[in-house]
Amino acid sequence: MDIEELISQYFQVQPTDLVSNITPALYSLLVSFAMGMLIYFIYSRAFRGVVFNHNFALSLPLMVTLTTIVTLAISSNIALSLGMVGALSIVRYRSAVKDPMDLLFLFWSVTTGITVGANMHYLAVIGALIAIIIILIINHYEPGLTKYILIVHYDGKGIDEELKRILHQKRYKIRAKTFRKNDTELVAEMVLKNENLSFVDAIRELPQVSDVSLVEYSMEFHG
Repeated sequence: MDIEELISQYFQVQPTDLVSNITPALYSLLVSFAMGMLIYFIYSRAFRGVVFNHNFALSLPLMVTLTTIVTLAISSNIALSLGMVGALSIVRYRSAVKDPMDLLFLFWSVTTGITVGANMHYLAVIGALIAIIIILIINHYEPGLTKYILIVHYDGKGIDEELKRILHQKRYKIRAKTFRKNDTELVAEMVLKNENLSFVDAIRELPQVSDVSLVEYSMEFHG
């Protein structure tokens, strides 16, 4: 038995038809790989959280490729598509995506895989360009801005005016003020540019201040 007969018997198609079917699929997989790596790069550059989740970032290009494979499989056979939909409907994902941006990138990966698998490569590229432009425009309006939580413990009266004098040129908003028996705790949300933290030394030098804490955060609190 020669190779052509073996291919025809195993794949139920002629060798020429097999090549004509594999070539578009390989092309779509290469495009999905490139788009997945692009999404991974954009996510790593646009990430603004505290701890970068490498496993989640790695799942983005894999999600694009796997979605492309599923779309290619179900697009050629109606019966297979119905079976695939039924099989995927019983899958339950236990990992909760708490960050809206992570959910957005996950949805971007899925839609890219679907469009590439449906041979709408131009739509995937145009969608990626629009998403990149939106991210660049939004980040352009906040160049070098970092969000912090300022926590000051102090004892005594009359220090509030000193704190206002030190922070009068800063973008801040008092979020909480706790009065204890021996001291007072002030919590303020701040937006700083270029990480100019010289005001912290000025606050720390006040005789009534016992300690100062400055914590960077991403303006998202998840329960």
